[in-house]
Amino acid sequence: MLRLARILSLLIVISLIVSATASAQVLYEGMARGGLSSGQQGSAAAEEDEIETDRDSFTPSTKVVGCGRFVIESGYSFIDNLSVPETHSLPELVARYGIGNLFELRFGYNYEVGGAGSPISGNVPDDREGEPGIEDEARVFYGTKVWVSEQREWMPESSIIVHGYTPTQGEATASSLSTTYVFGWKLRNEWVWDLGMKYGLSSFEGDHFNVWSPSTVLKIPVGERWNGHVEYFGILTEGREQESTQHYFSPGLHYLFTSNLELGVRLGWGLNDQSPDFFSNVGGGIRF
Repeated sequence: MLRLARILSLLIVISLIVSATASAQVLYEGMARGGLSSGQQGSAAAEEDEIETDRDSFTPSTKVVGCGRFVIESGYSFIDNLSVPETHSLPELVARYGIGNLFELRFGYNYEVGGAGSPISGNVPDDREGEPGIEDEARVFYGTKVWVSEQREWMPESSIIVHGYTPTQGEATASSLSTTYVFGWKLRNEWVWDLGMKYGLSSFEGDHFNVWSPSTVLKIPVGERWNGHVEYFGILTEGREQESTQHYFSPGLHYLFTSNLELGVRLGWGLNDQSPDFFSNVGGGIRF
């Protein structure tokens, strides 16, 4: 599976280079005409559209929030672990503020208590088999999201997210870093297909290692206010003393109360022996 993760990461790097080239061309053409067109600005940000949160699925959205817009997302996750007590994760808080139509600043906080880390909230799962105790931890994160390219025929819309993490409670004391590249297409039937690769540096009890998280999600509108999705994601460590490979299948359903307020529910099941049996998540987002 690590070889698969390397292949996927290589494909994503190639796609990133191509997408960045296309984005530069779009910006150059827009500047030559006196600025980006309204259609291009709408591709970069969801400012004129309905809210689209990153918490809807493990795979984040390709959109940024838009110039001067402020989005707050929050949720709660329950993870039914295999051989250790269940994990509770909250408030999974993310605050996003748009700096222009291409960038956003991000800040968040989360607290987890249970027998293992929560992969649903973006934390690295800890293999604590044989240590059935309850532990709690909290951390803040900070970073940015940058819109890279708009969709142009087969060229996908894409964005990059960079986060730093700092523990504020628990045994862990070292800060860590992650980066996510997400790209996707809106299909002619209004379905959206997104793919992502998250790479992170992590550590556990003095053991430092890499974490690869490939994912893909198909988002399907159901009427004017409902949206459903089906998703696969994996979390694979590399260079860890005891390697961990986890795979998940996750459907979800989301309701749009207004163009600026959303509530969603996700369920998921582990697909291999190292994954938790089941997880559930409920949360929402509001845009100002």
